[in-house]
Amino acid sequence: MSTDENRNEHEELNEALEAAKEEAQSADQESGEGELSEVDALKAKVQEFQEQMLRSQAEMQNVRRRAEIDVEKAHKFALEKFVKELLPVADSLEKAVESTEGKGDSGELVASIREGVEMTLGLFMSSLKKFNVEQLDPVGEPFDPQQHEAMSMVPAPDAEPNSVVAVVQKGYLLNGRVVRPAMVMVAKAEDAPKIDEQA
Repeated sequence: MSTDENRNEHEELNEALEAAKEEAQSADQESGEGELSEVDALKAKVQEFQEQMLRSQAEMQNVRRRAEIDVEKAHKFALEKFVKELLPVADSLEKAVESTEGKGDSGELVASIREGVEMTLGLFMSSLKKFNVEQLDPVGEPFDPQQHEAMSMVPAPDAEPNSVVAVVQKGYLLNGRVVRPAMVMVAKAEDAPKIDEQA
């Protein structure tokens, strides 16, 4: 319902209220005992119109509040699809840096390429951070099904049971909302029953 329609409805209600009040006043002046019930009926109508007006005002406030919340969410999460499309770029840059680890003896060319990729990755991640995109790298943290996707459970005697042992693919948040969950490997409790995988 638009604002103009609500104003027109309120104006009509107010006019009806005024008319009912005038009728009630004129009826009080003219009438005697016989028209007393008519005055009561008009007062009841006035009361009903006032209640309708209050209800419509409350409904307008609720609609306005809901619209404000929807607009706020649209502003906050408008970049979600765009961020999802950029995440493979971050993954590729990270893989490029990882692939050159431990190859310091390969020469100056590999070292300069690694340095360039690391700088590009750092610039890319700082650009994402400006738009409230956070990276999830939960190694050592307890497994959280809201933010992590378990790829497998592995025996890890040094780690807490149900904690993240390794991250296969990092996850990302946009303004606190999961854009992509982190794909992780979770530590299995040593006394956990064995699962029959052939069943």
